[in-house]
Amino acid sequence: MTGLVGLIGYPLGHSLSPVFQQAALDYYELKFKYELWPTTSDELPSLVSRIREFGYLGANVTIPHKVEIMALLDEIDDVAKTIGAVNTIVKKDEKLIGYNTDAFGFLKPLLELAKFKPSGARVLLLGAGGAARSACYALLNAGVTHLVLANRTLSNAERLACESQKFLENAKSAQINFVTLADPKLNTYARSADLIVNATSIGMRHSSFAQESLLMPQQISEDTLVYDLVYNPRETQLLRNAKDAGARTLEGIPMLVYQGAESFELWFKKKAPIDVMMHACDGEQFK
Repeated sequence: MTGLVGLIGYPLGHSLSPVFQQAALDYYELKFKYELWPTTSDELPSLVSRIREFGYLGANVTIPHKVEIMALLDEIDDVAKTIGAVNTIVKKDEKLIGYNTDAFGFLKPLLELAKFKPSGARVLLLGAGGAARSACYALLNAGVTHLVLANRTLSNAERLACESQKFLENAKSAQINFVTLADPKLNTYARSADLIVNATSIGMRHSSFAQESLLMPQQISEDTLVYDLVYNPRETQLLRNAKDAGARTLEGIPMLVYQGAESFELWFKKKAPIDVMMHACDGEQFK
């Protein structure tokens, strides 16, 4: 019998997770299949119940369920609990345990590929959902001193700022501001940022805002690194705008693979074949 792992989210037409996760499974000749499980909020409880059945090992979780799924699990890992979001579910001893590998996946490309040093940096973080929570956790733990949270709904950004300062020791010495995406101060924050991170789904292919960007070229300094967590398309409109401004850019594929590799290791207790997973993504044509 073939075991199952999969990705929970909605919509999932943009996802590359089956491509690189199946490549890792095949590398080890594991008798598992990685599937897409498109799931609305109403369908989420029944999907989680199904994972409890024989043959399922766990799942990844993506937009928009990283926060709401926590209430449906038996245990939450301390890191995921602090972040307030789960992106990986592991079934162990008939229990479903929630983890967060996004923070690790977010930080590793920033340090190793972009050679960016978060300590003392000024950061503009766009979004306040599950992905933004992980980025916020990683950045504050890495020593960012000024963090601006910009979100369509101000209360969500304010809540993330308050929770970060309450639960993260490093956040207590950092300056954290929050604004709406329509606030005129966003221009000033964007121009003065050392790092801009898009943790929203704006710009994602197969969405109603696929060709949109939250920032225009004139809002971005040439001294800024722009990191878009959207990975399909590889070059979003935001990254094109950043290049037009002369800024450095970092795409979302490496974060996707690194967080997925951590999930793989939680499920199978084997070293994830990073090169194999990256190569699988490189060979995939976005549609």
